[in-house]
Amino acid sequence: MPVNAPVWVVATWRFGERAVAVAREVLAAGGCALDAVERGISVVELDPSEHSVGLGGRPNSQGVVELDAGIMWGPGRRVGAVAGLRGVADAISAARLVMERTPHCMLVGEGARGFALAQGLRPRRLLTPEARRMWREWLESHADEDGHDTIGMVAVDVNGDVCAATSTSGIGYKLPGRVGDSPLVGSGFYADNAVGGAAATGLGERILRYCMSFRVVEAMRQGLHPQAACESVVRFMLEDDPTNADHQCAVLALDRQGRFGGASTQPEFVVAYAGAGELGIVEAPHLAGR
Repeated sequence: MPVNAPVWVVATWRFGERAVAVAREVLAAGGCALDAVERGISVVELDPSEHSVGLGGRPNSQGVVELDAGIMWGPGRRVGAVAGLRGVADAISAARLVMERTPHCMLVGEGARGFALAQGLRPRRLLTPEARRMWREWLESHADEDGHDTIGMVAVDVNGDVCAATSTSGIGYKLPGRVGDSPLVGSGFYADNAVGGAAATGLGERILRYCMSFRVVEAMRQGLHPQAACESVVRFMLEDDPTNADHQCAVLALDRQGRFGGASTQPEFVVAYAGAGELGIVEAPHLAGR
């Protein structure tokens, strides 16, 4: 995925283009990667037309939207996450508040909701009419849902500090309380200030078994380019368990030099990127069947 100039921020999927555009504004003004990532992801969380993230996300089997999010700040390896968050759309902001204002790394369920509201985040009805209609159709068909389009983002700022984060409403019509890879440090996201960061998307039940994001960052630590690191981890997953090819498991990465990469088990995974001179989207290689 050749790009002519160093990249500051990358994100998953096509909706990531809006997210990286916002994050780039923060970084271009000299802001920190932590602020850039939070603001970029928030754009997707608050868009009711995106049914895999935040407001308007697909609900669980009982018709309740439950959000998961996690964030990691390279300096000090600080982490915050929420899981099963109901009634608050700003899951990434809640995760950051867990990191900054508690001694904990993760809050879940009613504890996460109560904390988020106590910190001033706005309560909202997350189930939109369109998402309710989709849920009712699912009640009739009970069609399987496999994977979803998590917003994952990695940014590096002018100080060389790294931030990685994710936010998702999870697999549609999941069992209440189900948590995938997204809010789990090392699986859905990971940042190392000496190396770079990574974020994963796809079927969490497969991704979390391999600590996918951590493996990619460690491969970069060993000297691999982010593209080679992503491909090596996806290839390992496919060789370790060929049935992983039946599900979308994807990862992107960005190092401190502004080099990035991405790879997936199935087609159509795209990476949005932004730097001083470029803003765009590229399709990442898919390795199943190769």
